[in-house]
Amino acid sequence: MTTHGVPDGLRIEGFRSRRTFGLGNLSKSATMMAAGFLAVEALLSTMQPLTLLVTLPITLAVIGLAAARRHGMSALAYYRAALAWKLATRAESTNYRRVLLPHPYALDLPGVAASTTLIAAHDPTSGRQVGVVHDRATDYMTVSTLLAPGGSLMAPTASVRSNLRTWGSVLDAMSTEEQIRGASVTIQITPGAGEALSDDIKARRVPDAPALANAVVDELVRTAPRATASVASWMSVTVDPCATATPPTDLPGQVAETFRVVDGLDLSGTGTDIVRRATDVDLRRLVRSAYDPSCFTARDEEFAELSWADCGPVAADDHFEEYAHDGAVSVSYVLREMPKRPIAYSVLLPLLSPGKFPRRVTLAYRVLDPHEGEAVLEREISAAANRADATAQVKGRAKWSQKADYARAEKAAAQAAGGAQVVDWTLMVTVTALRAADLPAARQELNRAVKATRSLRMRPAYGAEAAIFAAGIPVGYNPLVR
Repeated sequence: MTTHGVPDGLRIEGFRSRRTFGLGNLSKSATMMAAGFLAVEALLSTMQPLTLLVTLPITLAVIGLAAARRHGMSALAYYRAALAWKLATRAESTNYRRVLLPHPYALDLPGVAASTTLIAAHDPTSGRQVGVVHDRATDYMTVSTLLAPGGSLMAPTASVRSNLRTWGSVLDAMSTEEQIRGASVTIQITPGAGEALSDDIKARRVPDAPALANAVVDELVRTAPRATASVASWMSVTVDPCATATPPTDLPGQVAETFRVVDGLDLSGTGTDIVRRATDVDLRRLVRSAYDPSCFTARDEEFAELSWADCGPVAADDHFEEYAHDGAVSVSYVLREMPKRPIAYSVLLPLLSPGKFPRRVTLAYRVLDPHEGEAVLEREISAAANRADATAQVKGRAKWSQKADYARAEKAAAQAAGGAQVVDWTLMVTVTALRAADLPAARQELNRAVKATRSLRMRPAYGAEAAIFAAGIPVGYNPLVR
């Protein structure tokens, strides 16, 4: 079934980007700052009129950059980020080299994961070891669960609807649990050589099989090296164990509280099977193989003795549009804007299809509590109405896009009043080339996959390549978690 042939009941809608009310394309804060600067200049001009020759063009240029758009963001924010990245590059803050430091556990991993450490804890519920990533800066803890997606493209429509409703129930549970700060679901597709599949097929062939069957098997064996892939998926939940009436006072108590909160999320019925909680060895494998894809197929014994610092890169360079780490080069894309139309439940299929290069697709969530969600929607309705009224007063009528935006805001408020939850979410995709020479091909493959979705608009993670790379691996970093 194609994307356009999906029934309406299997489409997802209700997406809308937050927008405050401001003058033109300016945000509310930018409008207030522009008005303040213009008021100051008006006051100064009464004493020194000639100062306007210098200050007024600069102010108008800054306002113009704040109103212009570039890559889905204000041009001022884009160029400010580019300038900040250049200053950081000049200070060599974007380069990482692993060295022995006098303080243990200091800067084990680069960038946003520098304050994290790995804890091997015993889960009394399952009786197994579980890996817990502890952020020492915030005291947040992240537990990852290994998943085995069963796939739903050939499932009955009723089953898919049931899975979507169950996943909505999981998000509802996150909204009522104030200790859950955020969650993310990652699917990693690693292309395989195909030798194992070919060997298995050759061993099971029957010599006296029909000629057509032998021809089909021969074709499968011939194409298998370019068609096979290893798929790994996991869900990471970030918990604040101290956000309770009686916060635990020691580390074991915090870990136990984290397990209690995570065990409250029931993923059964969401269309995926739970393999187990990720152990510390699992986390070491996922993190180390992300930085060095060549060790993805190594045995568990080779990861068991690795320290958390050894899981990171030996060397890494964070460039403006790419991230180089241990000989490999990665490119990350982020969601540029929310879809403006209902999307099919299978919209991510092109991104999840195997390619020539390893790829990770991550959906990050932060579910707002009911009171915060209601307040956000009320502000959005007011802002949408004010924008439409302001345009109508100037041009005689509001834009159709503004009317549609107001209708979407009202519909979201009606859905929230009926029990739906407001969710902040974003989509991140990382593709890795094992050689720098293959980077253009990897970027082209990712661009084609994004265009094949026909509903999602994404852009490179300018100046934040290392951070988005870390968001796709289980190191406890979620860009939506405050």
